[in-house]
Amino acid sequence: MDMTPRQIVEYLDDYIIGQNNAKKTIAIALRNRYRRMRVDPKLQEEIMPKNILMIGSTGVGKTEIARRMAKMMGLPFVKVEASKYTEVGFVGRDVESMVRDLVYEGISLVTKEYEEKIKDKIDEEVTKKIVEKLVPPLPESASDSAKESFIKTYNLMEKKLLSGELDDKKIEIEVPKKAHVEIIDSSIPFDMSSMQESLNKMLGSLNKEKIKKEVSIKDAKVLLRGVASEGLLDTEAIKIEALKRCENGGIIFIDEIDKIATSKKNNGQDPSKEGVQRDLLPIVEGSSVQTKFGQIKTDHILFIAAGAFHVSKPSDLIPELQGRFPLRVELESLDEDALYKILTNTKNSLLRQYKALLAVEDVELEFDNEAIKAFAKYSVMANEKTEDIGARRLHTVIEKVIEDISFDADINKGSKVVVTEELVSSKLEKIVDSVDTTRYIL
Repeated sequence: MDMTPRQIVEYLDDYIIGQNNAKKTIAIALRNRYRRMRVDPKLQEEIMPKNILMIGSTGVGKTEIARRMAKMMGLPFVKVEASKYTEVGFVGRDVESMVRDLVYEGISLVTKEYEEKIKDKIDEEVTKKIVEKLVPPLPESASDSAKESFIKTYNLMEKKLLSGELDDKKIEIEVPKKAHVEIIDSSIPFDMSSMQESLNKMLGSLNKEKIKKEVSIKDAKVLLRGVASEGLLDTEAIKIEALKRCENGGIIFIDEIDKIATSKKNNGQDPSKEGVQRDLLPIVEGSSVQTKFGQIKTDHILFIAAGAFHVSKPSDLIPELQGRFPLRVELESLDEDALYKILTNTKNSLLRQYKALLAVEDVELEFDNEAIKAFAKYSVMANEKTEDIGARRLHTVIEKVIEDISFDADINKGSKVVVTEELVSSKLEKIVDSVDTTRYIL
């Protein structure tokens, strides 16, 4: 997490073109979380995160900025849609479930880190169990020569196992019988979740039998790895670390916040929208939420809300909620130059992805520079004539052009296919010229 705002922006530049204001704001918010953990503990509690409201059309990079940022920092991150929540008393998901989603994400993140730390121990345990199945241990009364022969055979089998020579061989292994039914659903009420946990513990203590399975050694490695990691991992330490990380570094990205804004001009809007905002308020302000892993405080969770705000305005949100998102960033629409850079300057760009996919079929795919410019031009034209969906239009436009190339990949095997400006124009010009065809085909 020790990255300066400048380094964070430089990292995001590899994946997102433009939107410098948004990158800068998020980089500072992220760095402030690191700074907060370094100040006096008494002052730490007083420093609240500055939540961010991102305003911009779809496909301009709102979600991508937040997702890349969380991935880079190794922080618990969840993206939720504001429109799927309902006011308490209505059928649907309650807003607290987003915090429970974050805790599940934190548990998963910390578990992977702990597994990585004890990876060698887990591998040793798995290897030992499989080799013992292949070379059963000798009785204590065995002679010295038999013991010497056993050691040689054991070492040989271990070597073959590690090299993968025995992957297809079948063996019989014992794994614990799962006596509980795990329902990973953050929307179920906490009381029901606690009841489920108690029932699982009771069934687990009653039923400790193991079941035998005949599987290939390759599959046995996977099954036994799960058993070994369960035995070696400190689940209590994982819970404590995950909750701590969620409380101090967790990020909740609330998309489509504009869908729950209620315009004063439109009196016929769904009355539960304002209710969702009021339910959201205590979560964003800071409260305690019960989860199956323990209680979590939301005071220092960073909330990033995003919306297009075409129909409504940020001022249509209730004043209390507006006040909880003090930093506002407006993201610019993407022009032809930005779309061209997205295709050429970003890591793992769409063009690289298509090249890699067709390389599997032994087809070398190339794109002329003029063809790439044409992709950007027709995407902008399609966005202007219909709804502006930003960079997402590139997916549709490129797919339309290379559809036949992809279909005929087996015929073109071992050859080089170049996508030219003429090919792009022949596929798209007539479609883009007509508003009706653009609306339905692109």
